[in-house]
Amino acid sequence: MSVPRRAAVLGSPVAHSLSPVLHRAAYAELGLEGWSYERFDVDEAALPGFVEGLDRSWAGLSLTMPLKRAVMPLLDAVSDTAASVEAVNTVVLTEDGRRLGDNTDIPGMVAALRERGVRKTDSAAVLGAGATASSALAALAGICAGPVTAYVRSAARADEMRGWGERLGVDVRIADWDRAHEALRAPLVIATTPAGTTDALADAVPRDPGTLFDVLYEPWPTRLAAGWATAGGAVVGGLDLLVHQAVLQVEQMTGCRDAPLAVMRAAGEAALGGR
Repeated sequence: MSVPRRAAVLGSPVAHSLSPVLHRAAYAELGLEGWSYERFDVDEAALPGFVEGLDRSWAGLSLTMPLKRAVMPLLDAVSDTAASVEAVNTVVLTEDGRRLGDNTDIPGMVAALRERGVRKTDSAAVLGAGATASSALAALAGICAGPVTAYVRSAARADEMRGWGERLGVDVRIADWDRAHEALRAPLVIATTPAGTTDALADAVPRDPGTLFDVLYEPWPTRLAAGWATAGGAVVGGLDLLVHQAVLQVEQMTGCRDAPLAVMRAAGEAALGGR
């Protein structure tokens, strides 16, 4: 019988998070009796107090917006992956009380693409320039041999993406959002924008497009993802990303190898179907 441990997802807002569904499904499949996974609405101001109040029963935390950067000064160590994009989405609490930060979004993206047969690409396009876009660039750093065109709305965002490209070793080229329809001809398109932002592009999807990675999972499918699939292209969704990054979190927090990907995905699909 396993020793009862606690874990949770923190963020604000966080009520929509599927992380509890995925992690609890993994615990049940792995036979981790007594393990619990909750959600707490915590903002940046409340985060230090919450972290300081964690006792030895805690195994780890999943972090969503707006806490991925705010948590970094509270940690004892941060992985190179997390440091590369200045964002931590996973905190592992060790038996000796240390807090270790990591980013499983980046390898999660790579794993989700690999699962759909995308291991290398000659070029790519990124729609958007927020926090998820920087993770997308970090993922592309390992699989994209050529340039990545980022479609952005402002000069400030353009500068940010250029900066991330230089830092991550990615050849980033900037295009105005008004030309976003041109992105759809890239062999790999990663859409990192909020719900509804890419809807207008759905009618511009070319015949037999490449691969679309749309990081949203609700609502699903997005208009762009639906149009992409209808045109014959491969689609990777936000649930794919969420499950793959959660698999890595479960393995780090529990010490168990081979977290049950299929079980976790089925639990996520069932939860989304019931909303």
